[in-house]
Amino acid sequence: MNMKKYIRYLLYGILIFIAILLWNVWQQEHLNSAKNNSSLSQPQNQQIPQTSEDVKPIKISYLRTVPQENLISIHTDVFDIDIDKTGGDIVKVALLEYPKREKDKEPLVLLNYDPKSFYISQSGIYRSNGFRSKKDLLQYQSEANSYTFNKDDNILTVKLKAKNEDGLDITKTYTFKPGEYLIDVDYQINNQTGKDWKGRYYAQFNQIAQEPERGFLNIHPFEGIAILDSKGDYKRYTFEKLKKEPLDESAQNGWLAMSQRYFVSAWVPNQNVIYRYYSQTENGKFYVAGLVSPRIFVNAGNRVDVKSKVYIGPKIAENLEHVAPKLDLTVDYSSFALLSLLASWLFKILKFINGIVGNWGWSIILITILIKLVFYHLSTKSYKSMAAMKKLQPKMEMIKNRYKDNPQERNKAMMELYQKEKINPLGGCLPILVQIPVFIALYYVLLQSVELRQAPFILWIHDLSVKDPYYILPILMGISMWVQQKLTPAPPDPTQAKMMMLLPVFLTVLFLNFPAGLVLYWLVNNILSVLQQWYIGKYYQTDRPQKKHVKK
Repeated sequence: MNMKKYIRYLLYGILIFIAILLWNVWQQEHLNSAKNNSSLSQPQNQQIPQTSEDVKPIKISYLRTVPQENLISIHTDVFDIDIDKTGGDIVKVALLEYPKREKDKEPLVLLNYDPKSFYISQSGIYRSNGFRSKKDLLQYQSEANSYTFNKDDNILTVKLKAKNEDGLDITKTYTFKPGEYLIDVDYQINNQTGKDWKGRYYAQFNQIAQEPERGFLNIHPFEGIAILDSKGDYKRYTFEKLKKEPLDESAQNGWLAMSQRYFVSAWVPNQNVIYRYYSQTENGKFYVAGLVSPRIFVNAGNRVDVKSKVYIGPKIAENLEHVAPKLDLTVDYSSFALLSLLASWLFKILKFINGIVGNWGWSIILITILIKLVFYHLSTKSYKSMAAMKKLQPKMEMIKNRYKDNPQERNKAMMELYQKEKINPLGGCLPILVQIPVFIALYYVLLQSVELRQAPFILWIHDLSVKDPYYILPILMGISMWVQQKLTPAPPDPTQAKMMMLLPVFLTVLFLNFPAGLVLYWLVNNILSVLQQWYIGKYYQTDRPQKKHVKK
């Protein structure tokens, strides 16, 4: 295959790549439009599948109205929480340190019993023959309807008491600690009925799944269920996968999480007990995922304690790794191991730099400079090749005119010229190809790292994780790419040359909806490339004396 075909296929590949990206941008808008026009049915109850002969089904109400007088309000330094006395379930969680919108005093509501965004955390004790309906949920009582965390307190304890239909005294205790998103949830089952009792403990999340955000290359944050299985492996299940393959497996020392873009909710049961993990879907939108214990025996006159924890909050890796083994993997940069590893390294370096400069935008600029230094010699070699190509333009024009009517001879002469001058005409593409993995990895970092959520830079950039509201950065990026194109020797084929000149326009349009932090990285990278390319080009334009070799 001749060199002209190589260049043509490379250009075609770039254009196809851009077309795919544009298609995904259009698809994103189309899906959002379709989502806004869709409606959801609301089933009244949901049955957990029978996971084994020894585990009976449970019926739990999905959507339910919660009267205000039935709510217990809890206020800590990081939470505003509502607990429903029916079931003692957490039905609303507002994260006080994470505003809903940038410069907004209203906190983000992660869990909510609103039917449109239904997402609650449940746990309870039930008979071995299972729940029959919503009325089987225990009706708890508490000493107060409102609890507030005082600054001088080390813990805040909320005790709920109920008597089940068999006459057992059940105490459900929530324990909150300052600055923590991890909540202790403990049960005391006191049997003073004079009869032995057996039952089970369960914990689960109920959620209406929202349409995931989609972006570059159809990449979107993972949303679904994640568990630590019996082998100690991190496994994740998208909501789409759960429709076809419900979760059904046992594990000891495990946990179950429901993951969103920046936040996660996770049940961590007693680590010395084998729990059964399950899920079920209804109408393709309603999901339940949870865990159920082995059979609990409470002899007459005895008491049994069941301990567990629930984490509801941001996906901060160093916090999650202290909650449970491998829970930090829910900060899920990519399903591709190498990309995930690269993204993890980039974020650690970014975080280190941000600890010094105190601004994520300047941190992105500094890490771009570091990346450029790492690939400096590789880029220099490529830019030397491009500078040499530009210097050969007169000779290439001569060959083109000489073999105007003989393409085969023209290509042969071109190849001989390249070999004689030791030039690789494709060498100039290498810097772009090298940057692509870094570009995608940084995209994952901006997509998943809660630390970069609503992170401001300067002037009009108030959130690096979303697009530039005035499109200034993408336009500057396009200009920098156009300047870079001017410094790059044009392909011999006029059609190919026009395609290359249109490339900055295509990419500018594409980058309009990219996160501002990602465009900032590409802009700074382009500016550094232009400076490096200009310097090397200027160096090659100067005729330098050749060293004479003297025979001894």
